[in-house]
Amino acid sequence: MSDHQRVHPVQDPEAAARNSLPPYKPTAPLVSRDSSRSENGDPERQYPPPLRRTIPYKPTKPPKRKSCCRKCLCWTIALILLLIIILGILAAIIYFVFQPKIPKYSVDAMRIAQLNVGADNSLSAIFNVNITARNPNKRIGIYYEGGSRLSVWYMGTKLCEGSLPKFYQGHRNTTVLSLVLSGQTADASGLVQSLQQQQQTGSIPLNLRARVPVRLKLGKLKLMKWKFLVRCRLTVDRLSADNAIRIRDSSCRFRFRL
Repeated sequence: MSDHQRVHPVQDPEAAARNSLPPYKPTAPLVSRDSSRSENGDPERQYPPPLRRTIPYKPTKPPKRKSCCRKCLCWTIALILLLIIILGILAAIIYFVFQPKIPKYSVDAMRIAQLNVGADNSLSAIFNVNITARNPNKRIGIYYEGGSRLSVWYMGTKLCEGSLPKFYQGHRNTTVLSLVLSGQTADASGLVQSLQQQQQTGSIPLNLRARVPVRLKLGKLKLMKWKFLVRCRLTVDRLSADNAIRIRDSSCRFRFRL
């Protein structure tokens, strides 16, 4: 028999060559997968940072809504000023054309028709008063409307009241009005005692108050309704029924309002 054949393993020359090389030692730190590295090294360490362009600050524009509100406010103020100027011009024209003057009022006479104290200490009074109304205007007439109120007061207590009739007072007209004022005051015991003491001195203070709605007529134009407010301070010698009353002093103040 032939000799037994022996099989010897054959070594791979490429593997032997790889085993003969010295082991690889890294000379630089490893770079992570997320970072980049070029052959020339880290660019952030080799070159200065790039120049950055600065953008100048520009203020933001206000909202359009605010600008609209400002415009509306300016227009409103301008219209109000224009209206005031127009009214001023009209008032100046009326003043120079019509030359308005304040009406004058006076209390000429007073008579007491009744002044009685009842069993319940109430005071009943009826006064007859003559009032003169003068309109000194050349081109302005006065319409006295209904709803007027006249009253006579003593020491803050109303003694009697009445009203004016409706009438028209023309230019430069003087009208004498005979009015009847009546009233009743409850629990007037203290008031009667005060009147008796004042009568001994011969000087009794009274106040006449008038609130009269009127309309002014400028030429052919009839204006809106106004209110005449008249207050007269009187000093009489006595307050007794069926006796002549002498007015020692009289002064009236006048003002008007819408």
